Amino acid sequence: MTDLTNLKTFVAVATAGSFAKAAARLNLSPAMVGRRVQALETDYGVKLIERTTRTQRLTEIGLRFLERASRVIDELEQLNDLAGPANHEISGHLRISGPTTLGVKRLASSIARFANQHPAVSLELNLTDRNVDLIAEGYDLAIRVAHLRPSSLIARRIGTYRFVCCASPGYLGKNGVPTHPEQLQQHRCILSLNLVPRDQWHFEDQDGRVLAAKIDSNIGIDNGEAMRVAAVEDAGIVYAPLVLVEEDIAAGRLTEVLADWEKYSLPIHAVHPSRQFVPRRVKAAIGWIAGDLRR
Repeated sequence: MTDLTNLKTFVAVATAGSFAKAAARLNLSPAMVGRRVQALETDYGVKLIERTTRTQRLTEIGLRFLERASRVIDELEQLNDLAGPANHEISGHLRISGPTTLGVKRLASSIARFANQHPAVSLELNLTDRNVDLIAEGYDLAIRVAHLRPSSLIARRIGTYRFVCCASPGYLGKNGVPTHPEQLQQHRCILSLNLVPRDQWHFEDQDGRVLAAKIDSNIGIDNGEAMRVAAVEDAGIVYAPLVLVEEDIAAGRLTEVLADWEKYSLPIHAVHPSRQFVPRRVKAAIGWIAGDLRR
């Protein structure tokens, strides 16, 4: 009978694209990954992966084997979920990817409480502002702040990522408080290098008219936390995610400006690979994070 561990290792190698990447994903040495794949090839008497010093590719039978192996693993997870009652403790490993700012400010605490609630689940949370390849990099779930393009992935909207315009009381005391977005050209502003375009801030008045304010700046930063610190240190006005600066606004370290104007907002989605069966741990994590974001 096929060793399920070897089967899962082969799927990891095939989807990751290399033994080294699969080893990092599985927290194993590349040598151990190679031995497991070789054992699987020996069991079936076939060559699944052709390797050179620089590349690897699945053989023709390896491609067919991957499709069946993935199906077997999915079916096994489904059987495990069905083995107990609906309230049976969920278990297994869960790899989650999320954006940096939302991850630090919301996801980390949410996932920590989820882990306390479900101790039989082991968790990885990777924070990055790039869109990971869920299948190739072995993620079960990604939280994304964006208008998503059509894809084979399954997406569920779980929240809204709102922006706010603010500055420190020290800066505003010296430079005045803008009352219209067009006045921002007369102010020092802190640009986010992650926004496109970075030199335009979007506002909407009470009648729904949209204004793209042209921004001049002497400072640009590609990290949300660094932008927040610069704003607190009187560097200028910042257009930032509310989740990043709401504690500073509540504490008086930052003051909201242009509050009568609507700011930019983005949907927050939970995204997972398109499969007929979604493990209970993935469903539970999505529901938990969605509930936290609503609160």
